[in-house]
Amino acid sequence: MSGAGGAVTATVPRPRTSTREPGELGRRLAVWLDTRLPGARVSNISVPASNGMSSETLLFDIDHPDTPLRACALRLAADPAAHTVFPSYDMPRQHRVMSLVARHTDVPVPRVQWLEEDPEPLGAPFFVMARAEGRVPPDVMPYTYEGNWLHDATDAERAALQEASIGLLARLHDQFPAAEARFLLPEGEGSALRRHVDAQRAYYAWVVDGIAPSPLIERAFARLEELWPQDEGPAVLNWGDARIGNVVYDGFTPVAVLDWEMAACAPREVDLGWTVYLHRFFQDLTVGFGQRGLPDFLRREDLECRYAELTGHTPRDMEFHTLYAALRHAMVMLRIACRQAHFGESASPAVAGDTDGLILHHASLAAMVQGTYW
Repeated sequence: MSGAGGAVTATVPRPRTSTREPGELGRRLAVWLDTRLPGARVSNISVPASNGMSSETLLFDIDHPDTPLRACALRLAADPAAHTVFPSYDMPRQHRVMSLVARHTDVPVPRVQWLEEDPEPLGAPFFVMARAEGRVPPDVMPYTYEGNWLHDATDAERAALQEASIGLLARLHDQFPAAEARFLLPEGEGSALRRHVDAQRAYYAWVVDGIAPSPLIERAFARLEELWPQDEGPAVLNWGDARIGNVVYDGFTPVAVLDWEMAACAPREVDLGWTVYLHRFFQDLTVGFGQRGLPDFLRREDLECRYAELTGHTPRDMEFHTLYAALRHAMVMLRIACRQAHFGESASPAVAGDTDGLILHHASLAAMVQGTYW
């Protein structure tokens, strides 16, 4: 997604995410780029087709003799007229995180180039980075569905991708200096995990402002308190939207880790729980529509075991952390449902009358709250 919002219903066309027109953005981009690289030409403007529901991504090429950067991607803060998924988008923070990950780790991140904090040129802050060539496991239709490159791969090829992908998370957590991640701590009191959860409570309040609250989400928050880890573990840099749909692969090898807008300073298991659950979200969705999906891929027990082997850190309290991931995703799904109503793609929450029913994975979240999912 961009961001977590990449996960959407698999049976309808891709929901609208913006009121911006790519061609007009390209024209304005060319004007801005001329201030950085006089005489540069912008061409081949496009937007990704299958991923990204939060920030906007624009792909383009630069033609100029004074820069080796040719194939580019631009990350633009979400369109405020498009019922944004998150209340704010801190592009300088994303730029800083990616720069620091490149400096301190061998995790492949696109080389960031220009940061523009002035909203005037394109209507919102943005940054430009090198574009990685390869393929990304799609969100729409999900990679667990028949007919896409990952589903149609061999078991050995998927196993190689899984091994390389969990390695990304292990290396990020191990190599990045924990002290360098503290600028990502939300304001407030308490541990890194407590601040993370408190920030999500604030996000929930923002999501349901003007609509009926979600009894299921509120029960999930209460269940988190009952499951709260006795030993939260050390806080490390979290990628945030840690899932294979945010990785560019050359064959089955990762060449670029994308979408750092949810980066955080939190226990390792917050990232790992998100990786586990976001795959389960797609797998459950696929099974619900009568396909087998990929039941032997990215299994929770396999990821936890391999992560422990790679890092020496045995994941703890994963019932808490997978529930937390499903809860966080529920809030994103609810916000996306509100945005679909905003664009007239579905009934408004007020008309629907069932806030919980707007959460695509409400049944699995309810099972997690009850302790019957796993």
